[in-house]
Amino acid sequence: MVLKIAVIGLGDISKIHLAAIKQNPNVQLVAVCDRNIDDKEPVNQSCYTDYHQMLEEVEMDCVHICLPHHLHFPATKAAVEKGIHVFLEKPLAHDLADSRAIVRLEEENLHVKICVSLQNRLNDTVAELAKIISSGRYGKVTGLKGMVAWHRPKSYYETKPWRASMKTAGGGVMINQSIHTLDLIQYFGGEIDTIRGSVDRLLNYGYDVEDTATARIQFKNGATGLFFATVANAQNSSVEFQVILESAELTIKDSILTMTNNEGEKVKLVEDEKLPGSKFYYGASHMKLIHHFYDQIKQDGNDYIHAKDAQIPWK
Repeated sequence: MVLKIAVIGLGDISKIHLAAIKQNPNVQLVAVCDRNIDDKEPVNQSCYTDYHQMLEEVEMDCVHICLPHHLHFPATKAAVEKGIHVFLEKPLAHDLADSRAIVRLEEENLHVKICVSLQNRLNDTVAELAKIISSGRYGKVTGLKGMVAWHRPKSYYETKPWRASMKTAGGGVMINQSIHTLDLIQYFGGEIDTIRGSVDRLLNYGYDVEDTATARIQFKNGATGLFFATVANAQNSSVEFQVILESAELTIKDSILTMTNNEGEKVKLVEDEKLPGSKFYYGASHMKLIHHFYDQIKQDGNDYIHAKDAQIPWK
C-alpha cells in the first residue's frame, strides 16, 4: 500500500517534511499548497494556492500542515472533515480555544488520525532517558531543568510578520523556539500543580511576543522544574535538559546524554543523530516520527503523538 501525501505550507520547516516524504519508498507526494507558490522552489507535483481546492480535487491519505500557528485549526478541520489523516507541525494551535477545538475534532472523528510534531520525544537521548527513569534504578524524579539560549535577529520577524504577533503566533520564544523543551519538562515531570514565572522583551524589536521567559514549576508528584528560554543570546547555543533523580543526574547537552552518579562520575550514554547544516538544532527525529505515523496509518494503529497529548494541560 502506497500512501498518498500532500503538504500545506512551504515555509522553512516544510523542507524537512518534504525530505522525509521523499526518502520513504512507501509513500507518494501527490500535491503541495502555498498561497505564494510562485516564490517557492519548484516541485514535480500538483501545486495549489488554496488548500480547500486541493483537498477537494486531490485524492490523498495524509496531509502535512506546515502553516503559521493561527491557521492550524481551520486547515486541520478542513482535512479531518474530508477523512484525511493529519501530520500537524507544532504547536497544536496558537491559543487555548483552537487547541481544544482540534482535540474535539480528534475525539469526534476517531477514524481520522492527527499526529502533532513533538518529534524530540523520539530522540535517542530522550528515549534512553525515559528508559532509565522508568526502570526506577536511580529513584524517582525530584527535579527538572530546561534551558534554551538562542538568537533571532529582527529580520526573522520582519520576513514573516506573523511570527511577531500574538494574534497569529500565539507567543514568542515559548511557543516557537522552546516548545520542545517545555514539552519534555512536562513529559517527564508529570501533572503540573503550580507555575510561577515571567515573560519579557529584552530585545528592542517593538513586537508584542515575548523573547525571554522564566518559570519555576511545581509538579503534583513533588518534583520541581526550572525553565529558562530566550532568543536574545548572541548565538544558538545548545539546549540543556536535565533530570535529577534520587541517586543520579541525567543531562542532555550538545545532543549527548550523560549521567552523573552520587560519586560525581560522569558517563556518556548516547548521542543523537544530527541534521547537517545550520539548522542542526531542529534535531533529526522529524523523519522518525513522520515514518512512524505513516506506519500507524497503514496498520490503523494508535501509537503516535495525539492532539490530546500536545494540548495545554490547564482546565
